[in-house]
Amino acid sequence: MAAANPATTDLADAHPDAQVCAPVFRDYGGRHAFHGPIATLKVFEDNALVRATLETPGAGRVLVVDGGGSLRCALVGGMLGELAVRNGWAGIVVNGCVRDTAELEAQDVGVKALAAHPRKSEKGLHAGHADRVVEFAGVRFRPGAWLYADVDGIVVAEEAVHG
Repeated sequence: MAAANPATTDLADAHPDAQVCAPVFRDYGGRHAFHGPIATLKVFEDNALVRATLETPGAGRVLVVDGGGSLRCALVGGMLGELAVRNGWAGIVVNGCVRDTAELEAQDVGVKALAAHPRKSEKGLHAGHADRVVEFAGVRFRPGAWLYADVDGIVVAEEAVHG
């Protein structure tokens, strides 16, 4: 990941063709500005694939987790945040919930999610899918496209658009 994070406002102005997420996400990680190429997961109330993915080298990527918008349990918590930091993930965007928010806030990783929820997910409940195009918050997230996030929101571009 580059040292400086480009402002999403500047990127949105300079690249009107870039997609911008609906303002539905809150910041939970210790890093509020992050960017990188996208890796995607589609899961539902089962974070086994999220854990398995975060155990692999992130190489500065952003993990986009489509949890179907479920508000019934968390898909990412403190232990998974630690894995993300240890394995070089720039950030995680969850279309769902997180937990252990005090732990996540203390970790050097970007985490955006819809809400916090104290209940953990149930392992083995549902199968998940990796590296597929997922859609939520008015945006299509394609593996390999670039995601830029900061306190103003999330911008997604088909290729790297920062200087």
